[in-house]
Amino acid sequence: MHAGRLFRLRPWQKKIIRALYRTKRGVRVVRKALLTFPRKNGKTALAAALALCHLIGPEAEPRGQVYSAASDRDQAGIIFNELEAIISAVPEFNARVNIQRFRKTLEDDLTGSVYMALSSDDRKAHGLSPSFVVYDELAQARNRHLYDNLDTGVGARAEPLFVVISTQSSDTHHVMTELVNYGQQVLDGVVQDESFLPVIFSAPLDADPWDKKVWKACNPALGDFRSLEEMRQFAAQAQRIPAKESVFRNLYLNQPVEADTRFIAGPDWDACAGKVDPAALVGRPCWAGLDLGSTRDLTALVLFFPEDEGAVLPFFWVPGESLAEREDHDKVPYRTWHAKGLIEATEGRAINRRAIAYRLGEIAALYDLKGLAFDRWRIEDLQVILADEGISLPLVPWGQGFKDMGAATDALEAAILNQKIRHGGNPVLTWNCANAVVQVDPAGSRKIAKDKSIERVDGLVSLVMAMGLHAREKKPVEYDFSEPLVMTI
Repeated sequence: MHAGRLFRLRPWQKKIIRALYRTKRGVRVVRKALLTFPRKNGKTALAAALALCHLIGPEAEPRGQVYSAASDRDQAGIIFNELEAIISAVPEFNARVNIQRFRKTLEDDLTGSVYMALSSDDRKAHGLSPSFVVYDELAQARNRHLYDNLDTGVGARAEPLFVVISTQSSDTHHVMTELVNYGQQVLDGVVQDESFLPVIFSAPLDADPWDKKVWKACNPALGDFRSLEEMRQFAAQAQRIPAKESVFRNLYLNQPVEADTRFIAGPDWDACAGKVDPAALVGRPCWAGLDLGSTRDLTALVLFFPEDEGAVLPFFWVPGESLAEREDHDKVPYRTWHAKGLIEATEGRAINRRAIAYRLGEIAALYDLKGLAFDRWRIEDLQVILADEGISLPLVPWGQGFKDMGAATDALEAAILNQKIRHGGNPVLTWNCANAVVQVDPAGSRKIAKDKSIERVDGLVSLVMAMGLHAREKKPVEYDFSEPLVMTI
């Protein structure tokens, strides 16, 4: 909301900067700083300003090396984009800095200093001698390799500075948790280390997460450039939705809690168990999602009929010879479901993709299938079979990352909460829903996490893809012909 305005430090930010750059006998005291606070409190802008200060500002040094680090390339590019925007907006900066957008690097023509955005999968982190590092969202790093490489590389500089700006991690063994624990010891006076600056804005675990005084205490920018209204809206949702409560506590209150939990509460799901008549849906327009399991896993196809009160029609397949074994393992009545026609069993101990291909052809002939979203993983064999058998389907590749699944997950959640779908109480799909937990990225986008879910979630993942595909459809232009057309000459 403040794009294009002058960067003016707030009093709480000035306090951080004064502590960060305090000197003793002309030498900077702090060598490492931990700044941890909830999202949307100006983290990116502050990180970019600090990086710029060391690249071309008063902290710049000849042939300095300035780096921003993050868990992946997209996250690493956020601070670079902020830096580029600032430099481009100031003619003096633009005249002296060479911007290389593709490589995400900046070079100062006057001092020879360079800036580069690094991600945890970047091998360039070895052999560097950073003068300044800002690690963005360290809590999202899958390992500590990049952190350690940069941390050990600053030894070649006279006055290096390493700043970590991140929300907290729920992993007690994570390097971010290690830093927070150490920082708390410094704040408590248990450890004396003036080279380490801990700035921790976090709500206590026993605090009331819905108390606005708690919000204000751990969100220094709340009511300023951090929207209070948006926080109120998310809190209202988080009190109803199990998955969002942990997101709220982790990202909005900066508490070290798991940011993945149950996706949908049972009562909300059950409230959408309206009757579904497959015969009444024949010929009706629908969108589908296909989650093709491995050779022995559950395969799911789910049709979504938005024009028929959000009717949902699921199909499931398992290998026929492993029904009893699967029942013992998953502790659900696969044989009963098969006898009731809720699950189709293919011949053999492995899933028969040809049988699934034939069935897909039959389903496409019955219903007006507008699009079928599929996970790219393991799809090649099925595509070959479909081509050999002359079965034509409106296949649409669908990524399983936050980019594709985030908005689709939101679409399903909104439909359930507003009772805009009817799933007929299908027990297999209900079981999948009960198993589902969500994973959250630093931006708050969510997706169903198969590796963290309790048991099978294939049907729910298929429903998410189907609803996401429908949500992408361009809405038809509507014209109002109720008024007579008047022509003026």
